[in-house]
Amino acid sequence: MTGRLDGKVALITGAASGIGLGTLERFVAEGARVVAADVQDDKGVQLQARFPDKVVYVRCDVTLETDIAAAVAKATDAFGGLDVLFNNAGHGGTPGGVTDMTAEGFDAAFSLLVRGPMLGMKHAVPPMQARGGGAIINTASIAGLQAGYGPLAYSTAKAAVIHLSRCAAAELAPQRIRVNAICPGLIATSIFGASMGMAREVADQFAARVQEIAPKFQPIPKAGMPADIAGAATFLASDDGAFVTGTHIVVDGGITIGPRSAWDVDAPSPLLEALGITREQAEQMRQMALAQGR
Repeated sequence: MTGRLDGKVALITGAASGIGLGTLERFVAEGARVVAADVQDDKGVQLQARFPDKVVYVRCDVTLETDIAAAVAKATDAFGGLDVLFNNAGHGGTPGGVTDMTAEGFDAAFSLLVRGPMLGMKHAVPPMQARGGGAIINTASIAGLQAGYGPLAYSTAKAAVIHLSRCAAAELAPQRIRVNAICPGLIATSIFGASMGMAREVADQFAARVQEIAPKFQPIPKAGMPADIAGAATFLASDDGAFVTGTHIVVDGGITIGPRSAWDVDAPSPLLEALGITREQAEQMRQMALAQGR
């Protein structure tokens, strides 16, 4: 049985943990060879040993253009080219709102979360053109779609990633290079702990806490896992996604569908509460309307 990514070469940034690791595992299972780019050298070396002949690790700080260029070059050196780029590296961004945000903190978030993917695309285009096309996937977030799901700098940067993907898709379509974004919801990774200033080891453990509580906050009563994002990334990277470009796929268990009352029958409706109407009164009004044939 052939895999959906047989013969393809992928570069994944932030590949040593979380969504990046889950996607690397799926890509390898689907037949791809992968350059794993990260700054976690110990985990990266372990990955390379775990998947000999399939994975090559390269240290890459995506805020440094030289590192990005070297990671792209590694794909050609190790595997002969590049077909898929998954710009995934990131963190929870600088905390703070409008009144206490520093210029340095805001710039740091954009350097990692927006400038990094932009430079990744820049350097990936030539080798993809040499292969006749390719697929670029950028990790955005539901925080880039709605307020309230992340800090100001992070949320603003992720909104920029969505539009960056759209603009790049328009520009690169003639080169047969597709560009899309994925907007994860509440995924059980270390990013939440890291955004609160936890040490990396503690943040990794905090992911288990996210996995425990996540089912209570969304219509699909299960925690989002890296494998859920990996499935979307595999679709976009494979020939199954050949007619998809310039869009974003929301993978969030339905959390952005609407207020909790839209999917939880036991949750109070904000509108009814504002009007001073109880659920029982609303149901009585509905039954009266039905009886009158409305």
